[in-house]
Amino acid sequence: MEEKMSSKELEDLYFMKAFGRDLKIVKGSGSYVWDENGKKYLDCVAGIAVCVTGHCNPEVVDAICNQAKELIHISNLYYVPNQGELAKKVVEMTGIKGARAFFSNSGAEANDGAIKLARIRTGRKNFVAFVDGFHGRTLGSLAVTHKPAIREPFDPLEPKCTFVRYGDLNALEKAVDENTAGVFVEGIQGEAGIVPAPEGFYEGVRKICDEKGALMICDEVQSGMGRTGKWFYYQHTGITPDIVSIAKGIASGLPMGAIVARDGLTFNPGEHGSTFAGGPILCAAALTTIKIIEENLPLISEKGKMFMDGLSAYSPRGMGLMIGIPAGDEERSHKIAEICRKNGVLVNCASHATIRIVPPLTISKEEIKEAVSVIDGAFKETA
Repeated sequence: MEEKMSSKELEDLYFMKAFGRDLKIVKGSGSYVWDENGKKYLDCVAGIAVCVTGHCNPEVVDAICNQAKELIHISNLYYVPNQGELAKKVVEMTGIKGARAFFSNSGAEANDGAIKLARIRTGRKNFVAFVDGFHGRTLGSLAVTHKPAIREPFDPLEPKCTFVRYGDLNALEKAVDENTAGVFVEGIQGEAGIVPAPEGFYEGVRKICDEKGALMICDEVQSGMGRTGKWFYYQHTGITPDIVSIAKGIASGLPMGAIVARDGLTFNPGEHGSTFAGGPILCAAALTTIKIIEENLPLISEKGKMFMDGLSAYSPRGMGLMIGIPAGDEERSHKIAEICRKNGVLVNCASHATIRIVPPLTISKEEIKEAVSVIDGAFKETA
């Protein structure tokens, strides 16, 4: 009888080598996951800020299963169950009056949609984004993503994009001109190592965009859906963006994204589309996800403070449950993550030797204490 091959053996033979990994997760419940050997981990990665309602949240599972029994897929040639209800809810969450939503299958695809919308409605072709910013890996979203290691091998890219130092309003003002369709900006640079915007930065970006006729495009893919203690980071600042891109936590792990654009910015028939985007099951999961986030939203800042206070010796930065802790160098950051994993807590190494903590928004205070204890121990062990 032929011996069954392991996941590693199968992937070595048949899967493109795009990822580096050595752990197989087979089960999840709440804030915890289990590997193939039965070991339990407190998950402070949460699918990289995706599993906001915890793993296999029963309400989300019920919403998915109930909808699957009625209709799994129907083309956007027809009205899609749950799609209009979700669009209304997401627009209301953004607080942008007269706005409209369009759904996608990922954050990168949402940012691609934002690029298309900005170009066609302004008549301009170029963009400005920021050093260390990350907006996706599709060709369009990669063009406005700074990281040279992942962008430059695919040059030349469109649209043309100028990168300026994050937080530098003088450089931004010089970079934005009559050919700039939009400025892509993250309120907290997630992939860069949880780097919050300097005070007054968002207000300055808004002012420059208004003066130059460019659109302010807020990438809330990682910082949105309640992660910072409000629905979206920009709501901490008082500004209103022209376009918001959303994904990650919107459907509790199902592949979904969205853009919301202000009044006057909309796709006309034939200008954009998607076969799978905004399908019945995805929208059902998203509506239930939003309900659960609403119940947890008032507690997120307090939970984040527990992490911050418990790990204050290591200069954590961030907001809500989007936290980064500088480890000093790459070797130490990977060692800290390895020790945490050995002791039953999953954390993630982001850029610039940062330990990233983005747990489910439903994580309990007791679970936070457990995570803090293990992470603190790892930092002490590697000091």
